[in-house]
Amino acid sequence: MITIKNLTKIFRTEEVETAALNGINLQINEGDFLSIMGPSGCGKSTLLNIIGLLDSASGGNYELTGKEMIGLKEQSRAAVRKENIGFIFQNFNLIDELSVYDNIELPLIYNNVKASDRIKKVEEIAGILGISHRLKHYPQQLSGGQQQRVAVARALVNSPKIILADEPTGNLDSKNGNEVMELLTELHAAGATILMVTHSDYDASFSQRTIHMKDGIIFSEKKNQRNMDVFMDAKN
Repeated sequence: MITIKNLTKIFRTEEVETAALNGINLQINEGDFLSIMGPSGCGKSTLLNIIGLLDSASGGNYELTGKEMIGLKEQSRAAVRKENIGFIFQNFNLIDELSVYDNIELPLIYNNVKASDRIKKVEEIAGILGISHRLKHYPQQLSGGQQQRVAVARALVNSPKIILADEPTGNLDSKNGNEVMELLTELHAAGATILMVTHSDYDASFSQRTIHMKDGIIFSEKKNQRNMDVFMDAKN
């Protein structure tokens, strides 16, 4: 699904040139659940933003579903983004002036989905995530965990091929954070492809594998036993 080869990202000012990514190689297959960890400034969010087509690389190759993304103009990146990628952010990024229903519906409007289909899709995803009774509420009337469920619903309503999660539990207490991680685990078990940036070893343990970054490179990768145990339990 995603193939990255020798990916680089250089930030330049008049006085300084900084290599945020320095020759990244990464393969993510359909149905993978991958965590990216590392200290602040290591390049993990930059990598996620490039994969999410929110930023462009300086060099290398990035193929998404067999198509090269490097060099695409913003209009083309936006079209690919809308069709393929769902985002879950640390700060939820919900619009306070819109109801839960309207927040979830927004990506469907951007994708020109007709009104009758929008109603069906919003109600269906709200039911799956257990927030049907909150559709008329506004974000500030919800708990942090409920707001993140709305954000997840918004990310999933267009049935994206890949979910990108940037510190999805960063603003949540342990109970709500654990609920979000269990939700992501359920989505993965149902076939979702997930790429998550996190500082939490605990959150990373829910994924299949974790890569560690430092100074713009990937220096280690490991498989996670928790995810393997959950997968075996699901099979049995």
